[in-house]
Amino acid sequence: MSPVFAHGALRLYLLALLAESPMHGYEVMQALERRFGGTYQPSAGTIYPRLSRLEEEGLVAKHADGRRTRYEITDAGRAHLADRQGELDALESEIGDSVRRLADEVRGGVRDAMRTLRADLAAAEREARSSRTAAPSPSPSNDAEPEPASSTTHGRSEPRGEDRAELRAAVHEVDLAATRLRAEVRTLVRGASVTAATAREVLAEVDATAARIRAIVGR
Repeated sequence: MSPVFAHGALRLYLLALLAESPMHGYEVMQALERRFGGTYQPSAGTIYPRLSRLEEEGLVAKHADGRRTRYEITDAGRAHLADRQGELDALESEIGDSVRRLADEVRGGVRDAMRTLRADLAAAEREARSSRTAAPSPSPSNDAEPEPASSTTHGRSEPRGEDRAELRAAVHEVDLAATRLRAEVRTLVRGASVTAATAREVLAEVDATAARIRAIVGR
């Protein structure tokens, strides 16, 4: 994903957030995420070192608030912010561009994930069709002793030894792939500033994919 802040820009923006009101570190992270519409989720390892640096420079003061720490901009911090107001205005404009860019990247990621899933399903369908149309084994002669009928489950032949092991392995791979896809789609959609139309498009893709899977399994 593209970089969100240029060098030194995050430090300036943290000061601007604290100029609005004192906050705990976690509240600062939440405020940043809201400003970016969920497309940027800063980590504690990104935010807390910069808050500590601002404190060392005298631009921010921290106070104990129970078991947590509250950060507050100092007079020196407000003066520093006023001196760099032009940079802050430009940064606000850049953030708007970043939000749009990140949202486009997230939507692209969702589309790529769905294309990959459709390709995987098409490949599985081709393999299943090939296995169904494979040449049957030669029929035994009339003198041969007939083989015992295999047990069936829901009208289908029960897989034998080696086939059962292969089936279990294949089902396990499907489970893993479904879990990965679910996690990826949830992360992409929940972390994105998507529109209702985009959400409906993703839902339609999921429904269509589920219908194709049911059709494949039901054959």
